[in-house]
Amino acid sequence: MEWLLDPFSLAFQQRALLAGVLAAVALAVIGTWVVIRGMTFLGDALVHGVIPGIALAVLFDFNVLIGAAAAAVVMIAGINLVHRQTAFSEDTGIGLLFAGMLALGVIIISKTDSYTGSLTNILFGNALGVTTADIAVLAVIAAVTVGTTMALFRHFLVLSFNEQKAALFGLHPRVAHAVMLGLITLTIVGSFQTVGTLLVFGLLVGPPATAALLVRRVPTMMVTAAIIGALSVVVGLIVSYHANISGSATMAIVPIILFFVILTGKTIVGNRNAKRPDRVASNTGTF
Repeated sequence: MEWLLDPFSLAFQQRALLAGVLAAVALAVIGTWVVIRGMTFLGDALVHGVIPGIALAVLFDFNVLIGAAAAAVVMIAGINLVHRQTAFSEDTGIGLLFAGMLALGVIIISKTDSYTGSLTNILFGNALGVTTADIAVLAVIAAVTVGTTMALFRHFLVLSFNEQKAALFGLHPRVAHAVMLGLITLTIVGSFQTVGTLLVFGLLVGPPATAALLVRRVPTMMVTAAIIGALSVVVGLIVSYHANISGSATMAIVPIILFFVILTGKTIVGNRNAKRPDRVASNTGTF
C-alpha cells in the first residue's frame, strides 16, 4: 500500500494528481468528439499551433491563456484561408500551419534568457510544478467543457455524423463547429502546464480512442474515456515516481499503451471466433 501512496504524500504531488485528473476529464470529453469526427490531425496541429502564443506570453510576461488563444485563432484563420483561396484540401493548410507554428514557437522561445528551461516546460510540461491557481483554472475549464458538451450535445452529435442533416435540422453546424474548436483549444491551453503541449495530444486522443474500442454509445464513451484518462494520470504519476522518469510523459503514454493492449486483445479474440465456424463445419463433416 505504501508503494501506491508514497507518490502522493506531499502537497505538490497531490496538486499534480488533482490537476492531472481535471485535465484528463476535460481532454477526454472534448477528445471524444475529436476521435468521432476524425479531427485528430487538426487536434494535433492545434496542439502545436498554440506554442507561439505561449512563447510570446513567456517572453513578454503576460497571461499564457491569452497568448495561446490568440495563436489558435491565427492558426484556424490561416487554415481556412488556404482552404478557401486555393484548390488544396484542408489537410494542406493544417500541415503548413502545423510545421510553421511549431517552428515559430521555438524561434520565439530561443529569444528568452532561459531558453532550454522555457522550451522544456512548454513542450513537455511540469506536472510537479502545478500551483493552486493552475488547478483553479483547470477546474473552470473542465466545468466549461463538460457543461457546454451537455448543453450542445445534440448539435455536436448530429454534426459529427452528418453536417448536412445538422443544417437541415437547424442545428447551426458552423456555430457548433466553431464552439467545438474553441473547446479543443481551451482544453489544450489549460493542460499544457500539467502535461505539456506536445504530450497533451496523448490524453486528448488516447483515452477516447481506447474507449471507442470498448463501447459504442457516445455518452458512455465519454465517461469511459474520462475514467481511462484519470487512471492514466494516477498510474503515470506512480510509475514516474518510482522509476524516476518524467511524470508528464508517463501520463501521456499510459493510454496509448492501453489502446494497443486492448486492440491486440480484441484482434486475438476476433481471430479465434472467426476460426470456430470452420472447426464446427469440419467436425460435422466427419460424421
